[in-house]
Amino acid sequence: MKREKVTFKNSKGLTLSGVVEFPENDFPKAFAIFSHCFTCNKNLINVKYISEALSEKRIAVLRFDFTGLGDSEGNFAETNFSSNIDDLLQAAGFLTDTYEAPKLLVGHSLGGAASVVAAGQLASVKAVSLLGTPSTLDHIKRLFVSKMDEIAYNGSAMIDVAGREIEIGKGFVDDLANHNIKRSLNRLNKPLLVLHSPEDKMVSIDHATEIFMAARHPKSFIALDGIDHLIKNIKDARYVGNLIGEWAVRYL
Repeated sequence: MKREKVTFKNSKGLTLSGVVEFPENDFPKAFAIFSHCFTCNKNLINVKYISEALSEKRIAVLRFDFTGLGDSEGNFAETNFSSNIDDLLQAAGFLTDTYEAPKLLVGHSLGGAASVVAAGQLASVKAVSLLGTPSTLDHIKRLFVSKMDEIAYNGSAMIDVAGREIEIGKGFVDDLANHNIKRSLNRLNKPLLVLHSPEDKMVSIDHATEIFMAARHPKSFIALDGIDHLIKNIKDARYVGNLIGEWAVRYL
């Protein structure tokens, strides 16, 4: 695979880190952006190998770290869902200025929710694919419901996310009420592919049903039978990437 490390600025002037996966020998037929899950980063197995599989379909993919995560600058405790959306829009602007405007958005979990909102603001985007995405942002609150009083009193609190301690700020909690994912889906009017595992223990498959019902046609659903939420197996990640690629080329 051909890949290029890149950096670009978010709206606050902080440097965000990314990697563009290019087709090995052919010129890309389209560019895409992969948005990772809550508190994750661009180098996780699912992000890396789904992006590689897409590049084999001649879809170049920018995978990047949201502010305060991975190799990107910033304090995660000072970010929120709105800043994630803004980071994604800045990534789209970087692609547009440097290579070509993105035509496909792929988002995993909370990154999928951000992709839905951002896609409605990006005329270049022709299709959106969601992986294990929650249908409502209230779902995220379950991770820190026991810390709500501490967050309200101190302004932040440390929470456990998949065995890792992360600081969550009051601004993140308050901002969740500003977004309605189902409403954004209903207004999207772009081809949508929903992929979700029936065995997903972090985001129930019921969320996929609600997403599918809220979205307009054309929309498609694929059950990722036997695959975990984080898609930690390389073969599973490549399988998912191939599914997205085969579906997306019709619209790109």
